[in-house]
Amino acid sequence: MVTDSTLSDMERRLVRYGDLRPCRNAFVDSRSPGSEQKENFTIIGPGVSENPNQHVHIALPHGFNIGGARQPPGCLNSQHSHETAEVFIVQSGRWLFRSGERGEDGEIVLTAGDTISLPIHMFRGFENIGDDVGFMFAVLGGNNPGRVTWAPQVFDLARDHGLVLLANGRLVDTVLGETAPEGVAPMQPTSWEDVARMRRVSSADLAACVQHASWLPSSAPSVLAQHAFSGHLDEAAIIGEASPDEQLPAGHMAWSHGFHLRRLAFQPRTTVPSHVRRDEEVLLMHRGTLRFQWNGESLDLSPGDVLTVPKGSPRQYSNPCDAPAIVFVVRGGDPPAAPEWVADMSA
Repeated sequence: MVTDSTLSDMERRLVRYGDLRPCRNAFVDSRSPGSEQKENFTIIGPGVSENPNQHVHIALPHGFNIGGARQPPGCLNSQHSHETAEVFIVQSGRWLFRSGERGEDGEIVLTAGDTISLPIHMFRGFENIGDDVGFMFAVLGGNNPGRVTWAPQVFDLARDHGLVLLANGRLVDTVLGETAPEGVAPMQPTSWEDVARMRRVSSADLAACVQHASWLPSSAPSVLAQHAFSGHLDEAAIIGEASPDEQLPAGHMAWSHGFHLRRLAFQPRTTVPSHVRRDEEVLLMHRGTLRFQWNGESLDLSPGDVLTVPKGSPRQYSNPCDAPAIVFVVRGGDPPAAPEWVADMSA
């Protein structure tokens, strides 16, 4: 079924990079030395922020969450673990990822265009080791990705700097004069028994969880690429199982995440004709300009912009410029369905 969306409908589903609203004390480590300058963003879905004042740009359930992290050089995110898939797509910067309770198990470096899928129940942390402010998109599995599990030492550092995490997952800032509600106790630090149950992941293991942009394999054109005209489109699978209906092989990270991740590279003046999807589709703009057209309307996406297109809504994508355009696409489903082409190619 094809659904209609007005310009105002779609503008409410578009988050411009320049309009992102950061939270600078989203987590219990926000004042720990080395972490106090990090910015966290909740773009689609509730995310995992511990601060009840974290701004959520788009609350609509998608089956996955989209967030972001922005950090200046030398700023780090403390060791922690998640209950669902956590995927980072590097928009800018040079990032060092470390595994282990104190970051002692393994490490790997990612740069712009690289993707990492971090296993659940594994301590991980990351640091911007580049020379400029860096930004990463984050994709978390599920409508409710649960709470963060912090390494034990994070609690001690937080307490020393006025932050207390409560048993209900809410953060209390004693520096601002906040107090815990009556009857709500502080969260107990992660026990050493729980630490021992975490996965141990080496540098070689981490490498198997990474898709470097320069290592994307070439394959036969997907269904989407075969319909592109006036230029050339490459569609590469990064996360998710093979999708025969789309003529796409499995991604390098083929295990189930609850979503798929693809990279679309549009050569100048390339257009993909109007089609609809039965799954959630979110565009994470990486490089260049992408024009999204539907029902006689259009929006141009720039680097860092996020757009979620409704199920059943027609969509036509094109690169109107003389430079390549790259967009990462998150789609729901295991596997997602093939595009359904709309007869009116001028949509």
